[in-house]
Amino acid sequence: MILKGPSAQSARITFNNNCTYTIWLGTLTTNQKPQLSTTRFELAPKATSRSLDVQAPWNGRFWARTGCSMDASGKFSCSTANCDSGQVACNGNGAMPPASLVEITIAENGGQDFYDVSLVNGFNLPISVSIEGGSGDCKTSSCPANVNAVCPVELQVKDGNGSVIACKSACIAFNQPQYCCTRNFNTPVSCPPTNYSRIFKDQCPQAYSYAYNDANSTFTCSGAPNYVITFCP
Repeated sequence: MILKGPSAQSARITFNNNCTYTIWLGTLTTNQKPQLSTTRFELAPKATSRSLDVQAPWNGRFWARTGCSMDASGKFSCSTANCDSGQVACNGNGAMPPASLVEITIAENGGQDFYDVSLVNGFNLPISVSIEGGSGDCKTSSCPANVNAVCPVELQVKDGNGSVIACKSACIAFNQPQYCCTRNFNTPVSCPPTNYSRIFKDQCPQAYSYAYNDANSTFTCSGAPNYVITFCP
């Protein structure tokens, strides 16, 4: 289903849900532009793709919320990656960690785009971003593994039945500079990988596992490509 007609200098972003459960799309525009108004939708398990067109230049992120429902007062909330807006639309709120993110920077006039999968704020489900068209490297970036299955106890987020539904980053769990790359640990040299970030990296080598993990986790593509984001690839 196409939510918005194509326009000049725009990128089409298609969303696929290959998970065995329903997800609700979350999105945040981060370059001081109006928030996207066309992403107020859920995707059923194995759902038909849905797409939207984003006007260049654009910078933002996408994620999937899980375990969502509306209470008797009409407040909407989710078990993982909630954006705490109280509505299906996030309305400019980011994902509450832990959340698996796809981050995209779309350039004007067919310039160089940047994109990545980020687990810096933790993990809630597998996710990937692939390219249609474009020129240059244009590789797929994917985190296909279920990090929840190997998440250490101290990082686990559980539901009411005791099942692990998300895995915190060490920064979120402990709020210590050596894990968050802050204070005296605010350079790539002073903030190397930790045993915790390596857990994420071992499961998903292409994804950002902590703040300075950009050497092999940032991907580029030029020539105005389109994007396909798949949940549970």
